[in-house]
Amino acid sequence: MLEAVEDEVPEELLRHVVRTTGLPGGLARRVVSDVMGYFVETAEEYVVRRHAELRRAGVGNARIWVLLREELDVRPVAAPPLSERQLRRIVYG
Repeated sequence: MLEAVEDEVPEELLRHVVRTTGLPGGLARRVVSDVMGYFVETAEEYVVRRHAELRRAGVGNARIWVLLREELDVRPVAAPPLSERQLRRIVYG
């Protein structure tokens, strides 16, 4: 996903970030790409990614479902309210 977003960084935005932050062009492109990638991630992609991250951190599923619902409520692009069952279906199919 990141590579696709990096290819789509608008040059005007890139110039603005370089001008206002003093970052070198390559680093500015990477930062803008990361931010854009964050905002284009779907709720489903977010749930799958965060579930895997939390499992690797040793968090149990009972706690994960609560955390995911809380995190989705404050995402910059709000996801629809998802039940624990819907979250499970996203992760496990």
